[in-house]
Amino acid sequence: MNYFSTRDLNKKSVSAGEAICKGLAPDGGLYLPETCPAYTIEELSAWQNLSYVELAAKVLKPFLTDYTEEQLFSCVQDAYHYPKFDDSRIAPTRLCKDYSLLELWHGPTSAFKDLALQLLPRLMVTARKNLGISETSLILVATSGDTGKAALEGFRDVDGTKIAVFYPKYGVSALQQLQMQTQAGENVAVFGIKGNFDDAQTGVKTLFTDREMEETLKESNMSFSSANSINWGRLCPQIVYYFASYFDLVSAGKIQMGEKVNFCVPTGNFGDILAGYYAKMMGLPVHKLICASNANRVLTDFFATGTYDRNREFHQTASPSMDILISSNLERLLFLASEQDASLISDLFASLKEEGSYTVSKEILCRLQADFAADCCSDEEAFEVIARLFETEGVLIDPHTAVGVCVLEKYRKTSGDMTECVVLSTASPYKFCKDVLFALEKAPASQEDPFFLLEELEKKSGVAAPFNLKNLKSAAIRFEQVLEKEAQKDAVLRFVSEL
Repeated sequence: MNYFSTRDLNKKSVSAGEAICKGLAPDGGLYLPETCPAYTIEELSAWQNLSYVELAAKVLKPFLTDYTEEQLFSCVQDAYHYPKFDDSRIAPTRLCKDYSLLELWHGPTSAFKDLALQLLPRLMVTARKNLGISETSLILVATSGDTGKAALEGFRDVDGTKIAVFYPKYGVSALQQLQMQTQAGENVAVFGIKGNFDDAQTGVKTLFTDREMEETLKESNMSFSSANSINWGRLCPQIVYYFASYFDLVSAGKIQMGEKVNFCVPTGNFGDILAGYYAKMMGLPVHKLICASNANRVLTDFFATGTYDRNREFHQTASPSMDILISSNLERLLFLASEQDASLISDLFASLKEEGSYTVSKEILCRLQADFAADCCSDEEAFEVIARLFETEGVLIDPHTAVGVCVLEKYRKTSGDMTECVVLSTASPYKFCKDVLFALEKAPASQEDPFFLLEELEKKSGVAAPFNLKNLKSAAIRFEQVLEKEAQKDAVLRFVSEL
């Protein structure tokens, strides 16, 4: 399986390993596989009783053909195991009364990004070995909260890699910030920026196409790579848990094999839900993928009108990992929906960069609406969902998951579609103690200290907090630097010079 850029008119291909090591294509486009493997229901039925590791190897193999079966199995086995994940099922599906929750937060950083970022470093190291790459990979990451810590943990002290993470100083929760500021490892750097996630992401993507930076890195025997979902090696592993959840529903008797389901996905950068679209193209019986947004409803408006417009007020919400106005992975979906029209994609994203908006044709919009639905949710609505689900079923969820539940309820009410649905639960509620407590108690917390709030939430819920979050209390803070958003290049240059 080879890969090419969404913006390359000549479709110059690279191997899977090359795409993973590069992260972003030289023309600024995103790498996509040339084709998508497809399976029949009969073939998928044979996967139903596989372990998560075995299932991951099956799903990923056709996309990663330049890895041997032994290499790929070793990578997934090292990435997914107990007690690294505190549930031996890795990504269990919790059955609720009216829907199910796919719990993606049982990994070492308590967020869904672990499912990809425990595997990506192993895929990258193996690819570097296969390709004979000796230069160091400098991994740049922009994060809206969860990707940063998961990437730092995944790449910590991995040979041949260095990693620098940029996060919005005032756009993450207290525990998310502490997770990054206390990160161990000799090859890591963390920077807060005075701006939002889009500022951080734009800065990182600009550096990838900065020829001066490229030459500077060459002099130090280094090259850029990415751990954001612009990297196919980050997105591809996320396909696996859609299959795992579907098989959980079959095993639980909620559906019959071959019966269609919906997935509702809280999303900002569009990578998580795009993985679901690939699962559907592979043959998983999916009816609708429901895109759930918070007050930053740029995706909701796009799927309704066909116009993507980031020229709007940016909202800081209780679901900060979704506080995004530039959804990078939408580019991959539009490339597929436009029948691989690289010229169109180049024009659309040039317009987004220069004008802040673009509009797709009615034909493309109709294709998108056939597979996707979209809606949004306010903080107040999310808080109501958190309280109601805990009161009625004893299930504790975080604000991002609550956005998904709220949007599912809206979708069902407006569409009448009562298809069995799985809501992706993307983070532990303990990463957002202040807001979850506010939702449960309907009053502001008496203290701001995140560890006081964590203990209060434990008492209130009777649910134990993850050890990795509790242990932050005794961890030393290593990274406190805060930059102007224009200073990302200088920060990277200093980081390189210190290596």
